[in-house]
Amino acid sequence: MGQIVVEKNIGGIEGVCLITPTCHGDDRGYFMETYNQRELQEAGICEVFVQDNQSKSVKGVLRGLHFQKQHPQCKLVRVTRGEVFDVAVDLRKDSKTYGKWCGQILSEENKQQLFIPRGFAHGFLVLSDEAEFCYKVTDFWHPNDEGGLAWNDPQIGIVWPQVTGDYPGDASAAGYQLEDKTPLTIASKDQKWQKLQDTFTF
Repeated sequence: MGQIVVEKNIGGIEGVCLITPTCHGDDRGYFMETYNQRELQEAGICEVFVQDNQSKSVKGVLRGLHFQKQHPQCKLVRVTRGEVFDVAVDLRKDSKTYGKWCGQILSEENKQQLFIPRGFAHGFLVLSDEAEFCYKVTDFWHPNDEGGLAWNDPQIGIVWPQVTGDYPGDASAAGYQLEDKTPLTIASKDQKWQKLQDTFTF
């Protein structure tokens, strides 16, 4: 019996997959397979992952939107504690959905994972008091190869849940907050990324 369910083409974007594991629980707790190479290959995900990453963030932190230019990565992302809104933006210039985005709530409760192919910008917003975010990648981090996309580009129009504020004309976090007044926290480098029309495409 398979231990995962793979839903393909999330948000109508080819290649993005939502993965739901089978969770076996009882009065002791639970057990689940968080990664099964054979079952992913049977579902058409045949990537070799070379590195695991993990981050911890507090509520209101928005990380992204990131990609690597010459060493693009596939990502398999999940949340082990808390809740985030995870986003992928299609930057494949020959794609029918170029510039389109899809978003998914990932949490310790739903235990779902998002598979993001090469050629996408990726980011997430923390909705819980804290969140621990884990992801597998298919290439190593190259510090001089990092690219980014403005998280609030109106041309893309990502609807970040709970975020209020008016677009200031750039990727600045100024004037933005969550509905409960939690300030939006974005790294200084992520507030300098450009809009889609000025961004690298694959």
